[in-house]
Amino acid sequence: MARGALFDPDVAMIDPAKLAWGLADAAESLGVRIHENTRALSIDRSGNGIRVKTGYGTIDAAKVLLATSASKSLRRKLRHWIVPVWDYVIMTEPLTSAQLADIGWSGREGLADSGNRFHYFRLTADNRILFGGWDAHYFYGSDTDPRRTQHPEEFALLAEHLLQMFPSLEGIRATHAWGGSIDTCSRFSAFWDLGMNGRVASVAGFTGLGVGASHFGARTALDLLDGKDTERTRLKMVRTKPLPFPPEPLKSIGINITRAAFARADRNEGRRGLWLKGMDALGLGFDS
Repeated sequence: MARGALFDPDVAMIDPAKLAWGLADAAESLGVRIHENTRALSIDRSGNGIRVKTGYGTIDAAKVLLATSASKSLRRKLRHWIVPVWDYVIMTEPLTSAQLADIGWSGREGLADSGNRFHYFRLTADNRILFGGWDAHYFYGSDTDPRRTQHPEEFALLAEHLLQMFPSLEGIRATHAWGGSIDTCSRFSAFWDLGMNGRVASVAGFTGLGVGASHFGARTALDLLDGKDTERTRLKMVRTKPLPFPPEPLKSIGINITRAAFARADRNEGRRGLWLKGMDALGLGFDS
């Protein structure tokens, strides 16, 4: 049960897919060529430039910006800073006008709760509820196998939580359910790297916040590639990196201890135990 709420009238809601399609259209109108479903295999120096090997051939460029999200980074050294975690969502059948009126969601606001393990929920254009979040699963060895997109136990848990939030929707069906991996780092926000003689910039670690932050991340990475001294490049979060993750099995152990500590804090009205206080002191997590 929600005990209170905060309304922010300055937050804008967007459809991430439509945003990506619109940006692609704008880029192509300027002469940019986009090659989807082209796997990049390696990146190396080539003379005064950079060569990227793909499954269809090689690409030579003066400079490269890498934004590989939860995929394994082409730059080996960056793999110590990133782990993929899996997030899951369900989507209901369209709500009737009576159901919408009953739950009082008349303003079509984007909603989220404030727990360490938080939910987010949105209304689609045809009045379905997209409901996701809560657990962020890490699978041993940074597994990103596509089979992980389906997690029936997690979908059932989300359905239970949805009905706890909106009891009057008892009996509503979920028509879609899926999961995807997101890139996270130990400080739960993006970080940047400039390497290979300043010719390759990377930005990663968004931790699910990439829809809003990716524009800032890209502009900052381009500033770094151009060697510009800007307000963005002078930021401490741009000039520093998060703590790297240890190798397995310590990585998996540490991540799962943290997940358990988040759950314990949520059960105790947000009171943070020794593990989370230690993370705070080291500049780890969302409170970094």
